Amino acid sequence: MRAVIQRVRGATVTVDGDVVGAIDVGLVVLVGVVPTDARRDAETLARKLATLRIFPDDDGKMNRSVVDIGGSVLVVSQFTLAGDVARGRRPSFSGAARPDHAADVIDDLVATVRGLGVPIDTGRFGAMMDVSLTNWGPVTFVVDVVDGAIASTGAG
Repeated sequence: MRAVIQRVRGATVTVDGDVVGAIDVGLVVLVGVVPTDARRDAETLARKLATLRIFPDDDGKMNRSVVDIGGSVLVVSQFTLAGDVARGRRPSFSGAARPDHAADVIDDLVATVRGLGVPIDTGRFGAMMDVSLTNWGPVTFVVDVVDGAIASTGAG
């Protein structure tokens, strides 16, 4: 599972002109699911989202989590995060999970974040979505979860 986590001042997801998800201050999380991802991966990512200290404290240091600030999370499924652009000019998506499996893993992620007491909203799985956000910082992290553990955080 790959997630792009962005600290935001606000964000919306629109499908066919209708807002289907929106948050004020919090995290926008774009999530790509691969076939080997399972509930434990979703739970690991959910705990990371709730506790990641990337919001400023009174001294301006990244020392508060989304829970600490009373923020929200907006999860948007994005199968292109499982895409491979290493060869040729057209991405390959053969590494992405089947839609039914990916939807189940995304549902597990959302349920776990909600269970941790974090307000959460989502895009619409499988839809063509317009995501609008104000990245605060900008602050963005890439996180890979494999076998229930954080495997990498973008820097390799």
